[in-house]
Amino acid sequence: MKKNQLLLLGDEAVAYGAFHAGIGGAFSYPGTPATEILETVQAIVREAGADVWCRWSANEKAAYEEALGMSYAGRRALVSMKHVGLNVAADPFVNSALTGVNGGLVLACGDDPGMHSSQNEQDSRFYADFAKVPCLEPASQQEAYDLTLHAFELSEKLGLPVLVRLTTRLAHTRAGVSLRFDPGSRETPPPKPLPDPSDWTLIPANAKRRFRRLLSLQPALLEWSEKLPLNELRLAGPRGILACGLGWNLVAELLPDHPEWSYCRIVSYPVPVDKVRRLADHCDDVLVLEEGYPLVERQLHGLLGPHGIAVRGRLSGDLPEDGELIPEAVRAALGLPVPKVRPVGEAVVPRPPLLCKGCPHADTFRAIAEATAPYENPGMFSDIGCYTLGAFPPYRAVKSCVDMGASIAMAHGASRGGLRPVLCTIGDSTFAHSGIPPLLDALRSQADITVVILDNGTVAMTGAQGTMLSGEPLLQLLRGLGAQDVAVIEPLPKNHSKNVETIRRALESPGVSIVVAQRPCIHAKEQPCGACSGTASPQREVRP
Repeated sequence: MKKNQLLLLGDEAVAYGAFHAGIGGAFSYPGTPATEILETVQAIVREAGADVWCRWSANEKAAYEEALGMSYAGRRALVSMKHVGLNVAADPFVNSALTGVNGGLVLACGDDPGMHSSQNEQDSRFYADFAKVPCLEPASQQEAYDLTLHAFELSEKLGLPVLVRLTTRLAHTRAGVSLRFDPGSRETPPPKPLPDPSDWTLIPANAKRRFRRLLSLQPALLEWSEKLPLNELRLAGPRGILACGLGWNLVAELLPDHPEWSYCRIVSYPVPVDKVRRLADHCDDVLVLEEGYPLVERQLHGLLGPHGIAVRGRLSGDLPEDGELIPEAVRAALGLPVPKVRPVGEAVVPRPPLLCKGCPHADTFRAIAEATAPYENPGMFSDIGCYTLGAFPPYRAVKSCVDMGASIAMAHGASRGGLRPVLCTIGDSTFAHSGIPPLLDALRSQADITVVILDNGTVAMTGAQGTMLSGEPLLQLLRGLGAQDVAVIEPLPKNHSKNVETIRRALESPGVSIVVAQRPCIHAKEQPCGACSGTASPQREVRP
């Protein structure tokens, strides 16, 4: 393989595309399937010795706003996150469509159809449509690289943020990618002059003007989408297929044997309306293949108007409403024979995921389980992290897990509903991400809850990235918020009885009681801080 050709994950291809686009910074909070984007930027920067800011942010909202600030300063910026992270960043994302951008701003979002590691399978294309900004959906690792480069150019041309949507299968599979430059080389555009402050100050008078500007750009977005070469149209027989993103790969595999099919391939949004209408004019029906929600299928009912052709897909029942697009479902929808798949034998016993051997959370959950055993139905709320596995035997110490930071807020609400006792568990990184505001609320209103902060010094679930708040700084923050009842335990088997007693006292204590379980992740190790380790503390670098 040549020097400028690499075997890359889809995430890695985005990272190389952003680096070669001349970014001044990359911003992110860890979240599968998007974590490797920032990690790859960090690796490239270390190897090349480039001047690129690339450390983890406290949460996705902060990451997006930091990237937006770099754009304001005239430098290109990449921000990456998983699909549910965009919920957290939705406020600045939608409003940045009104401010516009100065330096190019690209959001790479990793969606998770099938919920391999997520609590829902929402579709980020809807956010782009809602915010009225361009969206690109690559179907291969090469396109992930090429379209990331294109996204920065488009962002600066239109003065808008651009969303690049990946899904799990593309983000986490490898293919050969031809790079524009050698891996560690690039051309960096000079910073742009600072923008007009009135464009970025969204008081009502300015916001109304900027929204009208955003609306005026929509015809240009449609023209761009119509002219993008990757949006292909081929008219042949009366059967029509409209393939979006990864859905194109499933069609491309079958096309050599079916030259009679007509198709339209879509990689950009807004949808290229003229191509879609020409496909509809030519065909008797159209099957829509898209990973995620039926965004295009719904739009087609309005776009086609009086054409009267059948639109088939997830809404029509021709494809499953949930999960990933799989070859068997697509073949069935196309009326092709479906190969028989041998069922998994009954002898294969399902094995749920487990906490790692030696995980400090295991010892904490054992103590929680014993401390809460005397109560008939204790409230036990938890959060997003490795410790969510406390829902499984032998612990069964988690009865709720909804979204980042929800554990403390839901515990507070449950206590106001009369539930006793109420205990919640949250990790140190998740606490810094979105646990501080609900704890402040609970403290100020003197809620009767016990908060267990699982401080293992790392973002363990996504690969041991650096945490923002751990150890003594965490305890100092708790004291600064006004917490009076704070106990620290070391979750080790030898301390089990003592830890059970500490948790019991906390459960019986009125008001907000906090137990901080401090013990490093079993996979974290002490090392001097690297130049782009992504850690918040200069004393520790944590690695898988």
